[in-house]
Amino acid sequence: MQQATKTGINRMDYNIDNLMEKMGVNRSLYNQGSLEVFSPIDGKKIGLVQEHTKQDLEVITKNSQEAFKTWRKTPAPQRGELIRLFGEELRNNKHELGELVTIECGKILSEGLGEVQEMIDICDFAVGLSRQLYGLTIASERPGHKMEENWHPMGTIGIISAFNFPVAVWSWNTALALVCGNTCVWKPSEKTPLVSLACQSLLQRVIDKCDFAPDNLSQLIIGDREIGEIMVADSRYSIISATGSTRMGQEVAPVVAKRFGRSILELGGNNAMILTQSADLSLALPATVFGAVGTAGQRCTSQRRLIAHTSLVSNFTESLKTAYSSVRIGNPLDSNTLLGPLIDKQSYDAMMDSLDKARKSGGKVFGGERVLESEYPDAYYVTPAIVEMPEQSDIMKHETFA
Repeated sequence: MQQATKTGINRMDYNIDNLMEKMGVNRSLYNQGSLEVFSPIDGKKIGLVQEHTKQDLEVITKNSQEAFKTWRKTPAPQRGELIRLFGEELRNNKHELGELVTIECGKILSEGLGEVQEMIDICDFAVGLSRQLYGLTIASERPGHKMEENWHPMGTIGIISAFNFPVAVWSWNTALALVCGNTCVWKPSEKTPLVSLACQSLLQRVIDKCDFAPDNLSQLIIGDREIGEIMVADSRYSIISATGSTRMGQEVAPVVAKRFGRSILELGGNNAMILTQSADLSLALPATVFGAVGTAGQRCTSQRRLIAHTSLVSNFTESLKTAYSSVRIGNPLDSNTLLGPLIDKQSYDAMMDSLDKARKSGGKVFGGERVLESEYPDAYYVTPAIVEMPEQSDIMKHETFA
């Protein structure tokens, strides 16, 4: 194949200290601890974070329960005011947080900034919601009676998020949960703890300004899978909102349901575009390219399959290969880059395994080659891949998160 265009990366200092200081994060929180944090841009270590223990989780959970007793009685418009101020804090720190997202999870800077904009947008929505928590007044057949519908806060909400959208998913849950009178405990991905520290710091700034907001309204817990499993099984978490693979969802849902809790699951996807004879190919081509290569394919919304009319397959495939060959791969902080690195070796190995299985099923593979390896052996940049399959096979039925 024609080799994709690559932009070079200097082994740079990422100015983590400057970014974190601007967002109010104490240096000791990301400079001491057992959890090593690496940037997928070049594999460079960018932080050390202290992990929480099961005992820490117990204290955090109890504190959240206590905060709920106060917060649930706080008028909804006041709760909305807190979220309005948080939205302003995000606006003031959009570039810093967006850049940190790019450094820590590897998505291109425009996507990192776009993710923070999603946070701002959900805050705007939640502020409006805080004055629209309406219930119904319902007519009754009994004289002198009426029925009313009232909505009540659920309690403590457990949020378990993934590395690929390390801040937006948390904000979607937190903004809505807080205006509705709930408290939150957030367990981020172990691969992206720095951005979670920054988000918590920005929200805490606002909480400290609001004398009506209790302590421990929103808390952060950093830990491994076991911490998440404890949260999922704990009946004190009225709702568990978890983002991850379908396998994770299959494990989480039964545990929460068994204790009559509620779960919100945002899981994997194996999305297809259907290309008909009447399709506008000038729209279909860029939609396919960015739909597949955005966030290096590490999204539940990534396009993974293209089902095309027979008359279009040959020409459209060639156009797609040409487009893929011109995709600029490299430093995601560079505004000219369209495709950054995969998050780590595990993601790279999973992609290579899927391509091998496709070949064994008769597939023709175009692309999928590692690049920049000699310069950055600890980073995983890969050209986007197209696999032409002779028929539907098992590998096509499963998500490849790359």
